[in-house]
Amino acid sequence: MGDRRLGWEAKAVYRARVRGCLLGGAVGDALGYPVEFDSLERIRAAHGARGVAGPVPDADGVLGRVSDDTQMTLFTVEGLQQAHARERLKGIGGGWSRLVRSAYGRWLDTQTKAGPAGDVHGGLAAQPWLYARRAPGNACLSGLQHQDFVPDPATELGPPGPVNSDSKGCGAVMRSAPFGLTRTSAETAFGMAARCAQMTHGHPTGYYASGALAAIVTHLVAGDSLEGAVLRSLRLLARHPGHEETTAALTGALDLAGEGAPSAEKLETLGAGWIAEEALAIGVYSALATPDVTDALLLSVNHSGDSDSTGSLCGNLLGALHGDHGLPHPWLEHVEGRTTITALADDFATECVRG
Repeated sequence: MGDRRLGWEAKAVYRARVRGCLLGGAVGDALGYPVEFDSLERIRAAHGARGVAGPVPDADGVLGRVSDDTQMTLFTVEGLQQAHARERLKGIGGGWSRLVRSAYGRWLDTQTKAGPAGDVHGGLAAQPWLYARRAPGNACLSGLQHQDFVPDPATELGPPGPVNSDSKGCGAVMRSAPFGLTRTSAETAFGMAARCAQMTHGHPTGYYASGALAAIVTHLVAGDSLEGAVLRSLRLLARHPGHEETTAALTGALDLAGEGAPSAEKLETLGAGWIAEEALAIGVYSALATPDVTDALLLSVNHSGDSDSTGSLCGNLLGALHGDHGLPHPWLEHVEGRTTITALADDFATECVRG
């Protein structure tokens, strides 16, 4: 974990980017969740020719609900924060994979229990709102229910992982942005995210997409442009065997963003977002294709596919790029768990700037 000292101004910028990444992901998630399983035709029939034009209620009439994407992202943060504190206070490094795996175990409890147990007195597991089951991914559930795999940080990437070795669904990439917020190098963040993705998704594309997102976020937090961050992450990807699907998807997103005015029809040529590299490509394309944050978020969810995951990824990227002040604050007001997310972001940022 990073131990570089920051001045007060740099700390403020860093905190804003951490807040932005986590809150932006939640905004995009909440924007896409009500239309996650709807076709573009059905979205337009229900919401007008432009599709969803802002937050809309879900099937229960509730505004601002988040899905498993935000839930798992927050538990990723909690595991990483615990790992950083352990290293700082006890001088014991290298335990991040086990602590992240433990955090995912706590998330799994929220999907199988009605609410916090009597012996839970703190942390995310004590938050009743996180016990909602919002269509969690099968690979996430099965990987955590039946395996206790903790990756060895020294293991070479490339071969399929031992858990769900043929799975490259988006359930790993959608939770991986926090690895890019830890003030490590892009290469380190890539490796951490990829290995923790293997806890549930063993296909190389499933875990490379996760690593690529973490690397992109790392560069954004350091002040790079989104296009520059993606290009640097592509160079990092190219070092690893089996990177081709993820590289092709990201290259396709960059190329498409340069082809004039964005549209849902163009976006859908990148896929539907149910699988990792497609979800990442859609998030990147949406964030690149228009300079307006609200337009980018709307673009990322108005399609026939996994709208909450693509919205979440787009929001992660835009928040890391612009900070929380660049997000649409009227939309933020409706986001479920906003106070918890903000507090967690601030605690995480504070921990990561400590030596």
